Amino acid sequence: MEKYINKEELASYVDHTGLKPDLITDDIEKLCNEAVKYSFASVCINPCYVSIAKEFLKDSKVKVCTVIGFPLGTTTTEVKVLEASQAIKNGAAEIDMVLNIGALKEEKFDYVEKDIKAVCESCKGKALVKVIIETCLLNNDQIIKACELAVSASADYVKTSTGFSLSGAKESDVVLMKETVGKSIGVKASGGIKDLNTMIKMIKAGATRIGTSSSVSIMKEKIKNK
Repeated sequence: MEKYINKEELASYVDHTGLKPDLITDDIEKLCNEAVKYSFASVCINPCYVSIAKEFLKDSKVKVCTVIGFPLGTTTTEVKVLEASQAIKNGAAEIDMVLNIGALKEEKFDYVEKDIKAVCESCKGKALVKVIIETCLLNNDQIIKACELAVSASADYVKTSTGFSLSGAKESDVVLMKETVGKSIGVKASGGIKDLNTMIKMIKAGATRIGTSSSVSIMKEKIKNK
């Protein structure tokens, strides 16, 4: 698989991620400069830095992505909608929202779908929506159901993980998610993707976007190995 993906194609999968709570403006500027240098798809940052990142990226094609209801997914729907709306106003083009995991496990499927749909509707025509389902907390049936609800709610992607829970992306989960959503929406693998081999495995499993804070080292590894 790897030899068929050149470095430009590889970079186009990447949401260059910086979500640690202690990041400062200098870190965001560095993240944005790296994203421009390697032509990553986006930078994924916390909401308070959206307008700053938008300014740093104003002369580039790199998108600003931010997280909503992060990392637990337990804020109310109204708060998630407000967060998403503010993020778009500040320059976000992609929204990664965490669904309500407890509600999903309790089989409150109508609530979960409405939660996702409300955010999707607030972003319609303005920003892509990726739904984080936190696969490490779910069994296969719950992963499938979460994916089905995301599709029904008109999300653009399903995403494996926040990177702040028990574990990150697993190949088997990506395969299951891709089998469930088919070609209808994208699949983002995130959490624990720290090297080229792991990234390639996730793409081969069906991921159409990769979230990682190790983007630069992965690209250097790619360039070195060609």
